[in-house]
Amino acid sequence: MLNALKPQPADKILQLIGQFRDDPRPVKIDLGVGVYKDATGLTPVMRAVKAAEHRLWENQLSKSYTALAGEPEFNQAMGAMILGPAMDTGRVASIATPGGTCAIRQAFELIRMATPDATVWVSDPTWPNHNSILSYLGMKQRSYRYFDAETRGVDFAAMLSDLAAVKAGDVVLLHGCCHNPTGANLTLPEWAAVAALLEKTGAIPLIDLAYQGFGDGLDEDAAATRLIAQRLPEVLIAASCSKNFGIYRERTGILIALSAPALRDVTQGNLAFLNRQNYSFPPDHGARVVTTILNDPALRSDWQAELEAIRLNMLTLRADLARELRDLAGSDRFGFIAQHRGMFSRLGATAEQVERLRAEHGIYMVSDSRMNIAGLNSATVPILARAILAVGI
Repeated sequence: MLNALKPQPADKILQLIGQFRDDPRPVKIDLGVGVYKDATGLTPVMRAVKAAEHRLWENQLSKSYTALAGEPEFNQAMGAMILGPAMDTGRVASIATPGGTCAIRQAFELIRMATPDATVWVSDPTWPNHNSILSYLGMKQRSYRYFDAETRGVDFAAMLSDLAAVKAGDVVLLHGCCHNPTGANLTLPEWAAVAALLEKTGAIPLIDLAYQGFGDGLDEDAAATRLIAQRLPEVLIAASCSKNFGIYRERTGILIALSAPALRDVTQGNLAFLNRQNYSFPPDHGARVVTTILNDPALRSDWQAELEAIRLNMLTLRADLARELRDLAGSDRFGFIAQHRGMFSRLGATAEQVERLRAEHGIYMVSDSRMNIAGLNSATVPILARAILAVGI
């Protein structure tokens, strides 16, 4: 049996991690892997997370299975954080998942169960795992234009033009904030136009919300998701706690499905069924940490303060890099870096220029020139700026 297996393509980011680790140069910069790092290069455990874990260590009496859909307190707390005033509990079905990736996978599985012939529309570009999972599941997919390679912003006219072809029952995958890999986001008026188009066509939005709190603020980053939730009768939301709580390895996520109240219970039953088929019970430690933080005013306040510091640090790095490039180049053509939001920006370099950055300057980023802004610090910003200009970007 196993001799029939074929080699699978290596993950590009994992390859980068290995290359960076093996690079003997004393000065090298990792802008590839998608995790937040502080000025020392560490991905820290947040203060509120440590406090919540200590509380669990002291008080938890059992490691027995959790509920099939995850603990209700976690689902409720996450739903309230994401949806805010738009949360109508009569419409909400949800399951805890092993990270945001599994929330996306379960969303695709739910779509396939409900409407096997649905086409899932995905931005060009998007997080590569979106396309990979859809292909593995054998689901129909189409892309819609999103990123303008010249301006490094959103080509909104092209996006609307492509999405005008969606049909009732199709699914449109949208990045709720901090678009990965580009960092270029829609404005709220543009989101309203997308909502109107989805209403007109009868398509279903699937929102990938992996970076709430990393862009413009915790509530600001949820504004688009809340707008869509209020406007559309059916909405799927896949959210991750990896970034905003810094619990990457705990694999903590949630899938929320909004429907008419009459469909809520059958939707919840199908979500629980999918959990049972794929992993039975979701992991609980990270979910309990998140629940403890969100439901304790003091812990929540401290968490939000640290999250805000992380967000502002990334904005400072963006502004510093854009300014350094402007000063060195005598041009504001890199101003888009300061306008983008979240961890990532697509620089607009060719694969050959990205390879030169690695070979000649020890700077590692994905071949499409997605760079993780959080991999920088005040000392490496000038190094990166000089290297960008040296390779002719």
